Amino acid sequence: MKKNFVAISLLVISLIFLNYCRPKENGKSLTGNAGEPAPDFKITSVDGQEFTLDSFRGKVVLINFWATWCPPCRAEIPDFIEAYSELKDKGLVILGFSVDDLPEAELKKFVEQAKINYPVALIGRDIVSAFRPGQYIPTSIFIDKKGNIRARHVGKLEKADLLKVFDELNKE
Repeated sequence: MKKNFVAISLLVISLIFLNYCRPKENGKSLTGNAGEPAPDFKITSVDGQEFTLDSFRGKVVLINFWATWCPPCRAEIPDFIEAYSELKDKGLVILGFSVDDLPEAELKKFVEQAKINYPVALIGRDIVSAFRPGQYIPTSIFIDKKGNIRARHVGKLEKADLLKVFDELNKE
């Protein structure tokens, strides 16, 4: 009985991992929904700051759907930290929308240990439903200065790709 429980548990965990976390598809950014208005949101980051989409009007926003248990998600964090340090004063906003199923205190501890310098929030199904990031993480959604979704990227987002999209949207 115990062996069956362990086997079934491992199978379920594997299916969850495969369903939500996979490598980048062919290295391409997906640019569907260009110009679609981004859904408004109100989030509270793990450090207690409140944000809405309107609070970022006039800036390029990268929303990254991720989880602490996802290897590609964890792998892109150092590039995000660097890009945010370099470009936050030039109009880049990065928001980490964690889809983890864990207490906020644990997420905050992870953010501190990883030295994440951009806002991170534990989000609920309402935000996921509003943004429709798809069934895989990490997924990054770029929002232009006017509040429109302009690009989607499934899988690990390389710093060079992040900078390219930011440069294009920031010129507008």
